Amino acid sequence: MSIKVFDDLADAVAPYDGVILDVWGCLHDGGAIFAEAAEALAGLRDAAIPVVLLSNAPRRSDRVAEILAEKGLSPGLVRTILTSGDAVRAALAARNEPWAGALGQRVYHLGPARDGGLLDGLDYTETDDLDASDFILCTGLDGAEESITDYEAVLTAGAKHGLPMICANPDKTVARHGRVELCAGALAARYTELGGIVHAFGKPYADVYDLCLDALGIPDRGKVLAIGDGLETDIRGARDAGIDALLVTGGLLGQQLSTAPGARPSANELEALARAVGTLPSAAIARMVW
Repeated sequence: MSIKVFDDLADAVAPYDGVILDVWGCLHDGGAIFAEAAEALAGLRDAAIPVVLLSNAPRRSDRVAEILAEKGLSPGLVRTILTSGDAVRAALAARNEPWAGALGQRVYHLGPARDGGLLDGLDYTETDDLDASDFILCTGLDGAEESITDYEAVLTAGAKHGLPMICANPDKTVARHGRVELCAGALAARYTELGGIVHAFGKPYADVYDLCLDALGIPDRGKVLAIGDGLETDIRGARDAGIDALLVTGGLLGQQLSTAPGARPSANELEALARAVGTLPSAAIARMVW
């Protein structure tokens, strides 16, 4: 059976009591909040369907809230925001897992300065000397023009020294104004290829979905719909967690589809792309249109 494609979000969310919504690709693509996405959030609010934003942003949720407000997100449209950065910080604060308990205190930050401070207030010290560090905190690439090759020396050295990598954003790519850029997940994938050990947080890992369900106050996973544009993260994560997933095709998949970005996609073409990744969405929609 081909994937059901909806024309508007109102019909897609009708059977559900709550929504877990991705940010980048659904609400914006690096610029201002999409006007139609803002209208969709208002429609969800008016329908009394609570929304939790779940972002693979490698920073704390309070900072993401500030950024979204700057981009034009009106207050009162979402219940809360959860990020992969929050999950990293919580894990490294608690140190409950054996691997976390074994970490040293000296951290090498691999990523742009804007993502610094994720571990502020915790018992860790940042160093720019890889040889003197105990682990790597990877938040992404410094610039949009950079490639994995630009980081090969650091990745190779880290793997050789046996330094664990904490990946604060499992996304491999993001679409900024229609142009694909690499994310921390791409660096983590290369680190794994080099023999390095990676601990990643956020989508598609199950713990963040448990947090979302708690925030929504809806224990029945069958009454929650996850919405996102990433097959490997948003869709796989939700489906693995037993939650229905609505794929927004105008984001990351925009350049892979024969239809124009934002236009109604072919269900059969979508299914072929999804099967190639190994996960199927429950349904799809071209854009966040209410």
